[in-house]
Amino acid sequence: MMDYALKHQDQIIQLILEHLHLSLSALAISLSLGIGVTLVLLRWPRLRQPSVYFLSLLYAVPSFALFALLIPLTGLGQTTAIIVLSLYAQYILVRSFLSGLTEIDVSLVEAGRGMGMTDSQILRMVQLPLALPAIFAGIKLATTSIIAMATIAATINAGGLGTLLFDGLRTASLVKLAWGIGLTVVLSVLLSLVIDFVEEVVSPEEVSV
Repeated sequence: MMDYALKHQDQIIQLILEHLHLSLSALAISLSLGIGVTLVLLRWPRLRQPSVYFLSLLYAVPSFALFALLIPLTGLGQTTAIIVLSLYAQYILVRSFLSGLTEIDVSLVEAGRGMGMTDSQILRMVQLPLALPAIFAGIKLATTSIIAMATIAATINAGGLGTLLFDGLRTASLVKLAWGIGLTVVLSVLLSLVIDFVEEVVSPEEVSV
């Protein structure tokens, strides 16, 4: 196995970089969308149940079906892959964000209002700090899901470690399969550790109201 890696190290590095580009781009877009959707649903609670239900239906759609739907519009390659990966992560992120922000002890929110805090101040100073564990758990799950699903993007010429994996399937090469799967797992673990570190840095020791 090491002989293969040494012989094809340039190709493997290129595939790793492509996979990171796909995954991190999709994660950044999905986080931006997820935060926006969550803020809208916090503002208009009546939209929460139908919106989360719609996102759950979207999450249940096979990735190949979404690829097929978008290819006529955005073509083969990374653009289509990033759009699909970003959409798939919405259900995980929005559900986690809403769960963390809405399941805060009501007495803490009322205490904040009693101190004269506005809704935005309560969100920023009370709800958000207490919701960070749920928020980061959702981000970790979404990241792992994106990295795993990014391997499928190789089927639409988006590159990444899926290229190595599917080439291994096509040629019945256990070495290529092992490297494709192993490197995908390593990337997932490394990014999870990075997210854990960020959570530790930004999480307050306590929230006082």
